[in-house]
Amino acid sequence: MIRIGLRDARAHLPRFVMSIIAIALGVSFVVGSFAFRAMMNDQVDQMLGSNTDADVYVRGVKEKKDDAMTAGASSGSGSSSSLKTYNDIDVSLTDDVAKVTGVESAVVTYSVSGSLVLVAKDGNAVSTMGSPTMGIGLERGTWRSAHLTEGRWAKDRHEIALHAFAAETAGLTVGDTTKLVYPSGPEDVKVVGVFDTDVSQAGAIIIGLAPSVAKELSQEQTGEIGVTQYIGVYGSADGGAPLDDARQRELARRIDRALPKDAKATAITGDQLRDEYSQAIKDQLGFIQPLILIFGVIALFVGSFIIANTFSMIVRESMRGYALLRSVGASPAQVFSTVIVQALLLGLIGSGAGIALGWGMVRLIVFGLAQEGTPMTGAADPGPADMLIGLIVGVAVTLVGAALPARRAATAPPIQAMNETVNPEKPVLPRGVAGTAMIALGAACWVFCHRIAAAGDAGDPTPVAFLNGLASRLGVGWPLGVGAALIVVGVIVVAPALVGPAGVVLGWLPAHVFPVTGRLAARNLTRQKRRTANTAAALFVGVAIVSCLGVVASSAKASVAGIVDTGLKSDFTAMSASSGRIPDEAVAAIRKTKGVASVSQSRMLMGVTYGSGDDAAQAMTFAEQPSLFSKVFAPVANSGDADRALRAGDLVVGLSVAQDNGWKVGDTVQVNGRRVVVDEEATAKAQADYQAKLMAGQAQPVDPSTLVRTTTETTHVKVKVGAIIENSVYRSMVLMNDERAERINNENTMFTIMLFINADAHADTAAVKRRLVKAVKPFYVITVQDRDEFKSTMSTMVDQILIILYALLALSIVIAVFGIVNTLALSVSERTREIGLLRAIGTSRGQVRGMLAIEASLIAVLGTLLGVVTGVAAGAVIREVYASNGLERLSIPWGQLGVFLAASILVGVVAALPPARRALKVPVLDAVATD
Repeated sequence: MIRIGLRDARAHLPRFVMSIIAIALGVSFVVGSFAFRAMMNDQVDQMLGSNTDADVYVRGVKEKKDDAMTAGASSGSGSSSSLKTYNDIDVSLTDDVAKVTGVESAVVTYSVSGSLVLVAKDGNAVSTMGSPTMGIGLERGTWRSAHLTEGRWAKDRHEIALHAFAAETAGLTVGDTTKLVYPSGPEDVKVVGVFDTDVSQAGAIIIGLAPSVAKELSQEQTGEIGVTQYIGVYGSADGGAPLDDARQRELARRIDRALPKDAKATAITGDQLRDEYSQAIKDQLGFIQPLILIFGVIALFVGSFIIANTFSMIVRESMRGYALLRSVGASPAQVFSTVIVQALLLGLIGSGAGIALGWGMVRLIVFGLAQEGTPMTGAADPGPADMLIGLIVGVAVTLVGAALPARRAATAPPIQAMNETVNPEKPVLPRGVAGTAMIALGAACWVFCHRIAAAGDAGDPTPVAFLNGLASRLGVGWPLGVGAALIVVGVIVVAPALVGPAGVVLGWLPAHVFPVTGRLAARNLTRQKRRTANTAAALFVGVAIVSCLGVVASSAKASVAGIVDTGLKSDFTAMSASSGRIPDEAVAAIRKTKGVASVSQSRMLMGVTYGSGDDAAQAMTFAEQPSLFSKVFAPVANSGDADRALRAGDLVVGLSVAQDNGWKVGDTVQVNGRRVVVDEEATAKAQADYQAKLMAGQAQPVDPSTLVRTTTETTHVKVKVGAIIENSVYRSMVLMNDERAERINNENTMFTIMLFINADAHADTAAVKRRLVKAVKPFYVITVQDRDEFKSTMSTMVDQILIILYALLALSIVIAVFGIVNTLALSVSERTREIGLLRAIGTSRGQVRGMLAIEASLIAVLGTLLGVVTGVAAGAVIREVYASNGLERLSIPWGQLGVFLAASILVGVVAALPPARRALKVPVLDAVATD
């Protein structure tokens, strides 16, 4: 039976081509997702092995809970929020650590990320695809993995050394003069050195600063003086080479014993720190693999319809042969195995092609990233486990798709099979009832989801206690997803019952325009309802997803436009294209511009919490000018007067924050912040100790700032909630005026991230815009936009997020097109005698082509209409559920949906060409005589 199965597979191999393509595409995404994740993990491990290469690190002992931005700023690394942070330690511990036996050097390496911009030789700011620009204080012995290839390290504020990639990207060499945009503004700098690192930095622009300059910038960014998160230690045991794990542990123990008891510090091995950072970064990048896997699942799901259709028609053609096998003694299991052998071979071929395609896909991604300025050196080849998973998935999907046709072949009564009366199509009414029930259940899930979103934290979504408990545990995500799954599967189940009515409705126009071919095509559509429905379902899935995304994207853009049109009062906005922080000098330049009436700054406060104890809540906090609501943005008040509250120094709270914390207008809230102040006693002691050592000849002259000791003072200010607002922009924020903010945080920890500019009442706004652009040009990265440009930018951001999704999801539609071609080709093969008879009684070649084109178009239009209706409904529900997150307006892209419908007709016409050509190649007499 295996030999019979293999013989049949060879005989039917040309008909399996489309199925093989579908399997290969699906498997390629599965294998590619695992290979890409492994490559990213390898890249992270390589970079951490190079960038955090100290043998031992000294850090704090008490874990602190802080917001992600504060943690990133204080570490200078922009680390993931899942990385634990500890109390800062005094930099004076460096001297104690340096004296420990086995320590070659102990240093605090200061770095800043996101606050510097390098200007290239052509005068434009250097930027890469998402990679940061970092400034690191470097000198001999600071970073073991960095090697000077030319020149020397920087010594002052007007000198820099560049990483080789940064130098190449900027077109700069040693001796060139350029500009570096500091947080305070641009300054002339000279390139005095070029260095390289042991591994690729994934497109990061790394600037080597003088250590004193990096220290100053880091202190400005964090507001902390004399403290650090880490002291890096290089051991001397291996002559400067990296220490193994055992020696790292021994050195860490010796350092621990040497640390003062009141230092609140401990020593850990470099391997331990690298593992912590590596895991945190990998967790942060973990979304990439599931994202790619989703497309693999979609492709395989759509491909399974093609496989099922292919085997259904092959089994139908071969039914007499299977009946003959049964007649000569073959058991149903043996007949079943002949079909499964074909499926197994098909799965192996498709999976093998998919593994190769997945490998090529990852290589192509790596090449594309390198072309965009993000070179990767991580291993990009799929491992044995990745290939095994792809093979198993591809074969499994193929076996599932072939199982039902194989069962039909095995269970058909031999006498009926011999007479070609086997397995007349079963009634579709039961499937219609089951599918309708699933759709209704899915719709109920969506209603439940909407009720949860509408209720929020204000009350119970339903009168039923059990459902309310379920809502509190699941949130809106699960009902939304379960409802979508039920509706999609329900539509697929009910589709055969819709083919008959769809044939009448959709076939009405072709039947009247083309009386012969149109009627024949509409009749052919309903002859095999299940097969027609399965073919349409393959297209339905892709169109539904794309339509849903289209509605969400269109609604997002309409909502953004609505916010700008109805809420924004200012004439212009200014933002930084680099880190989001706008230098004070740029703010001053804008204020001085002729024709500017007012400039409102929006400054973010770091590390602010609300309440007391461990239950203190966090929220994004901004300091605003009192004129925010009168000149910049119209508030949508839930309660209270937002304009009066901001001017009075009260809190203006977004509705989501108020609901999460149970705040009402009039409540008094404790606001906690951090102010870094000089510790007079500790500073006096440090200066006295230094003077004593200096007098004894045991110390060298040092920068006086290194003797300043600071302490972090926690501020607690009672502030009244003056207003609660519903604007989607501010729903998750807390706003206060500048005067109140400066009592809570240090001024240098409040970063200007956006400016709102109003022109004089009678000024020419176009002229003011030109002057503003000229005023910010020296800062290179500041972008000034008018209202229309700002609105367009927000819409472009939405398009950029969705463009990759559209491109990848288009593959599922391509697979569906293959399915239509495959189904029509096999259908034509079944109807060879029928087509021959039509030609014998005078039907022209053009009419045969037209009949097949109309039939394919009707299948494509059916799948497209089902997909559009389902996708639009899903998009509308998503918009309704997430209205409070900014999707305030529902916008259906009718033009885009119309294109989908027109494209489906074109797909049908194109899909009909190969089967029509094959049908017309058969001579009429041979076709009529076909058995």
